Amino acid sequence: MLAGCGIRSTSVPVDAGAAPSRVGCVLTENNRRGGEGASAVRIFLVCGSRVAPVEREVKMPQGRSSAERLPVARRLLEELRRQPDAEEGSAGFETALPADLRITRRAAGDPEEALRLNTPVRELPPFALGQLVCTLADTAAADANHAVTLGGPPDEPGGELQRYECGTALRTRPEAAETAGTRV
Repeated sequence: MLAGCGIRSTSVPVDAGAAPSRVGCVLTENNRRGGEGASAVRIFLVCGSRVAPVEREVKMPQGRSSAERLPVARRLLEELRRQPDAEEGSAGFETALPADLRITRRAAGDPEEALRLNTPVRELPPFALGQLVCTLADTAAADANHAVTLGGPPDEPGGELQRYECGTALRTRPEAAETAGTRV
């Protein structure tokens, strides 16, 4: 006797998303380890098939002026590149950001809110763009509307500036990075 699952085969590839996970993506308490002068900062890490917030204690440059944009962005990128600690890892959190990703100064003629990466944005791994944009969105690294303007090296293909918002698609669908953003 044969039994089946009731799902018919198809010749068309179907992307049904990531497999379900039993990992909860929830931490039991704040991840406090920043020491004196640190403040609570929300960063976004990959967990299961989405980008989710984690609170960490981080020493940050003070202020919300445009002069703080680059130091704040660099400090948050440093935090995002750091591998999750044991508690975050056991809850299923990880980072998709490449260890060699850097934020550089904006190029001549770029708008004030622009941040440049040392690699074209479209070459970032799946979910890395969501991690970066969502982490920067509510900080001095973003514009007044909580959008983040990113570009790759200005003299390379793929270096054009794009304005990104931390929306549901960017947090939950890795392929959304391909069409996210509006040209500046």
